[in-house]
Amino acid sequence: VIALLLLTSCATVRVNSDYDKKVDFNMYKTYAFLKSGIDKVQISDLDKRRILSAIDAQLQTKGFTKSENPDMLINFFTKEQEQVNVNNYGMGFGYSWGWGFSPFYGGTYVNRYTEGTLFIDLIDAKRNELVWQGQGVGVLTQNADKKDALINDFVTKILAQYPPEQKK
Repeated sequence: VIALLLLTSCATVRVNSDYDKKVDFNMYKTYAFLKSGIDKVQISDLDKRRILSAIDAQLQTKGFTKSENPDMLINFFTKEQEQVNVNNYGMGFGYSWGWGFSPFYGGTYVNRYTEGTLFIDLIDAKRNELVWQGQGVGVLTQNADKKDALINDFVTKILAQYPPEQKK
């Protein structure tokens, strides 16, 4: 039960974003990827293509068009960190069916996993300034069959926060 709770609590992507409050995001209609920035990302080319494809799909769903002369440039970068959860459980005395009153002993459960962070930057192409940044944090997998779904989940949840709700 403890393991299941730990795995399900780690399975979701936590997201947040930040943006320049002086920018009118309605003026951005076209985009291109910032190749010089993406080339520096230290992940496999397969994962880069997965991320680029997921970003393309999400931006097109939002009505953006890929362009040679874009309004905004898209960059992304990643971080990963090993996580270790140590949980101690139970120790004491109690009544057990079939055993009567007896001591029961606990133990320690150790869960190791890799937590990844994906940052997506939206840069004003004319001013070359960062105007929006989204961040997603979640548990990574090495299972190739699950990577597409995981990356799509990260990108979808991050870009769900774009454009930001601005008060007028």
